[in-house]
Amino acid sequence: MAVFSVHAGHGASDSKSCGAIGLINESDEARKVKNELIKLLRNEGHVVYDTTVNYPTSSKDCLNKIVKNCNQFKTDLDISIHFNEGVNDKKGNKSTTGTEVFCHNPFSSSVKYAKRVTKKISDLGFKNRGVKYSLKLAVLKTKNPGMLIECCFVDDFDDVELYNYKTMAKAIAEGILNKEISEKTISEPFKNGDYNGRKAKVTANSLNVRYDRGTEYGIVAKLPKETVVELGWVVNGWAAIYNYKGNKGFGYVNTKYLELI
Repeated sequence: MAVFSVHAGHGASDSKSCGAIGLINESDEARKVKNELIKLLRNEGHVVYDTTVNYPTSSKDCLNKIVKNCNQFKTDLDISIHFNEGVNDKKGNKSTTGTEVFCHNPFSSSVKYAKRVTKKISDLGFKNRGVKYSLKLAVLKTKNPGMLIECCFVDDFDDVELYNYKTMAKAIAEGILNKEISEKTISEPFKNGDYNGRKAKVTANSLNVRYDRGTEYGIVAKLPKETVVELGWVVNGWAAIYNYKGNKGFGYVNTKYLELI
């Protein structure tokens, strides 16, 4: 059994220390990856501490509090989840900008983890930018070995198209543990609320897209199994999906036949 700490590298998206914003939001996605990674590591029998800071007073305060949180525990590895920015390729060039992992120095025991993580993420299709070293990054100065993972670029269309928080977290977990992880797919239940920015996959062989919420409304399209849809609001078991000619410009499908991705 190993001991880890994991944190999202910035404050929450509505905090004074939010992460990069591009086609996706770093603060939000880092939390999704962090939560999934913690679940996977715990499922494999390891101890994991969540050292995330959500509402710091500043960027400096965020870093200081993360380091303080990490230093409360003796771990085999501290893991900081980030997303990169700076390419501004929002239309896509059919090439990912990719992933990289930072360690404090080439002699840190975290390097073996970092090399495996970059390889696992690149196996998903992301360019492998390699393991890099920095003496300046605050989260790499904890008392434990640490690594900072730049999952992919928030402002690269090709990166974002390929990215999925569950497959990203699984790749990271497999790199850390140096083993394949088999996990049964458990569909996340849909609740009433705003799912904008989320996607789902059709699980039925053929799914009717209705003009509005309910089987009494006309069918505007039929979706084959495995079709990926972009979600809007979910109300009483019916999800609004974008780009269909139904009420208010949406199509509407029964969430019984969707699986969040």
